[in-house]
Amino acid sequence: MAAAEGPQARRPGLRERKKRQTTQRIWQAAVDLFVERGFDKVSVAEIAAAADVSKMTVFNYFGTKEDLVLRPMEEHLADAARAVRDRAPGESAVDALRRDLLGLIAERSPAVGLSDDRRALETLRLVLETPVLIKRAHDLQVRGQSLLADVLAEETGEQVLAQVAAAQLIGVRNAVCADVMRRRTAGEPTERIAADADRLARAAFDLLEKGLSDYAVKA
Repeated sequence: MAAAEGPQARRPGLRERKKRQTTQRIWQAAVDLFVERGFDKVSVAEIAAAADVSKMTVFNYFGTKEDLVLRPMEEHLADAARAVRDRAPGESAVDALRRDLLGLIAERSPAVGLSDDRRALETLRLVLETPVLIKRAHDLQVRGQSLLADVLAEETGEQVLAQVAAAQLIGVRNAVCADVMRRRTAGEPTERIAADADRLARAAFDLLEKGLSDYAVKA
């Protein structure tokens, strides 16, 4: 069946808009409370009260307390796998992920830590300062790598080599993003960080594309 045409067909319905608004309100209330008092010292009941919803509503929208912080990161979990799966014929996995990461950097996307939004920056600090959130963020990175490996294995028929390639490809994105987040939370200007992130991403993918045989040869 053909998709409906016109502006109205592209707009989310009232129910979807309300759902998004409620999700945003709960997330904002949670981040504000966590920043003010610390992740471990805030209860879900207090977040519900601040967002003017029930405790059950919070859990309906966010499965765990950690999700209240890391949901934006989880929404980008499959980005790398999607970029590789949807790449054009003849385009390598390296080229697809290079293009994807450089695009996110150019857009100053919060997916790579470059948003100037106050809560986005506070969320970065909160994750870096909270061990349980660091662990959860790492788990999400591992899941993203696994999704990418599955796509590569499906194409190539070789699971082990797909895992090796996925680890290296995801490693570039993780390393660049970690540097961005460290410098953002230290208060460095976004434009300077973005310029360095672009340069480092290009160099890292070039290194990966050429292989590591000539890398760090001991004199």
